[in-house]
Amino acid sequence: MPNNPNPRPQVTLLRAIINRGRLVWRLMRDPRVPSYLKALPVATLAYLVLPVDLLPDIAPLLGQIDDLGILIMGIESFIALCPSDVVSEHLRQIEGRTQPSQTTPETIEGEWRVKQ
Repeated sequence: MPNNPNPRPQVTLLRAIINRGRLVWRLMRDPRVPSYLKALPVATLAYLVLPVDLLPDIAPLLGQIDDLGILIMGIESFIALCPSDVVSEHLRQIEGRTQPSQTTPETIEGEWRVKQ
């Protein structure tokens, strides 16, 4: 009997983590996201790099758990505070549902189909 017959949950989790990182990267580069919001992921990364900790690394793993919690909270807060239409657009592009838009401000995007 194999030890791990179904690796799909691990693959799904890894894909979700990678997509979250891609979403944050895209939102950081998007000019429609306010600059003050872009400070949140930067501050989160600075917390991880700087030697200041909420919980000192006294016990093994305890110090890393608070770092992981701050990282998750910073990323999720940044995504939640970004304009929802911009987040939705980037999520669709990351998931491969649409291609990046090549529109101008005068363009109204839409879908059409021929009914017979």
